[in-house]
Amino acid sequence: MAQSFRDVLQSGKFVITSEIAPPKGTNIDKMCHHIDLLKDKVDAINITDHQSSVMRFPSLGGCLYVREKGGEPILQMTCRDRNQMALQADLLFAYVRGVRNVLCLTGDSIVVGDHKEAADVFALDSVQLLRAIRQLESGKDLGGNDLDGVVKFCAGAIVTPEARPIEPQLIKFEKKVEAGAEFFQTQAVYDLDNFRKFMDYARKFPVKILAGIVLLSSARMAKYMTENVPGIFVPQNLIDELASAPKGQALNKGIEIAGRMVAALKKETICDGAHIMAIGKEEVVIDILAAAEASAAAKT
Repeated sequence: MAQSFRDVLQSGKFVITSEIAPPKGTNIDKMCHHIDLLKDKVDAINITDHQSSVMRFPSLGGCLYVREKGGEPILQMTCRDRNQMALQADLLFAYVRGVRNVLCLTGDSIVVGDHKEAADVFALDSVQLLRAIRQLESGKDLGGNDLDGVVKFCAGAIVTPEARPIEPQLIKFEKKVEAGAEFFQTQAVYDLDNFRKFMDYARKFPVKILAGIVLLSSARMAKYMTENVPGIFVPQNLIDELASAPKGQALNKGIEIAGRMVAALKKETICDGAHIMAIGKEEVVIDILAAAEASAAAKT
């Protein structure tokens, strides 16, 4: 069985996590294949929770498969779809089945997904969910009632270092730390000079920061994210590098860039780890890790 994520975070090593999107349906073969590929290569695996408000197989179900296969799961839990009772019940169930890590998310609005007629819940936000976890750990539910058996989670959250303006993000970051966040997986970062400035601020707090690395599969994707996704900025030199790749080689160039960034984050001890997001191409996370090793070796 994998080492606990909390122990890994506290060990001082450079931590690597990744994430897997569960299927839209009951065919879990691809998800299980990706779990098998990654469970011994990364320190923990996030299972996304109806990412982008698209209905899928549940994060908790995917986490149970990670556990069964000997990996260390991180349960993603959004507040969009469940009220206080349902969120607490899922946390109790996750705990008794050996899931010990939770990433607390407010969640995207329903209108961006594939069930636009569904109702947003948002009874809690990510800060309140963190507080709820810590209250459950104290032996009380959110109604103030005693629990017969408590939970103990390594709880985390997200932060967006590239947000403009950055000040609202920093305020929310501090609230999440105060609410009990132990680790943060950031939204995608590509400008390492700017990320260093964020880390100068974040180092004031007793939390671990894992830089989010989203695989860029083409110059078009990089340009689209910069122009349309709030909080993501891909520097022009990286877009040009992707555009200059020979025909059919843009994905390989994106893998090289991602590996290079992971290597730089580790070598320069900019942060505590990396969270690699391949978004539908989870099998190439192994290639990104290999590219990181090659980049590190080339610079020694």
